[in-house]
Amino acid sequence: MQSYEERLTAPRSWWVIAALVGIACGLMLLPLGTLPMLGGLISGAALAAVAVSSYGSVRIRVVGDALVAGEAKIPLSALGEARALDADEALAWRRHKADTRAFMLLRSYIGTAVRVEITDPNDPTPYAYLSTRDPEGLVAALTAVRA
Repeated sequence: MQSYEERLTAPRSWWVIAALVGIACGLMLLPLGTLPMLGGLISGAALAAVAVSSYGSVRIRVVGDALVAGEAKIPLSALGEARALDADEALAWRRHKADTRAFMLLRSYIGTAVRVEITDPNDPTPYAYLSTRDPEGLVAALTAVRA
């Protein structure tokens, strides 16, 4: 049973930058000839695209009895109150309000987030900060599964 899923994809401008990296690699190899230039263009663009894709492939899911955020799997029984953060609050929790012990799934290009308290007494992590484009949807999913 899956009640929420979101993939935090990289913005379109990052893909443009990946293409420009490929062009730059091709131009660097242009003095060596056409074939090395094409090899540099293709391999540079491919490597940059892999980097953008891997960074933008993180997912947040509420499945069964767990919140899965990136590589972290947190049992719902260990979660407390979930709170949606608007852009200003999310920025504050990324900066001066942040706790170094917290689990933070940050994506700077996503302005909103959710802050979920971790209530497990054996876990020193005070909360999980999750960048999300749909904070109300994630909070509703967490509230619905815990009820």
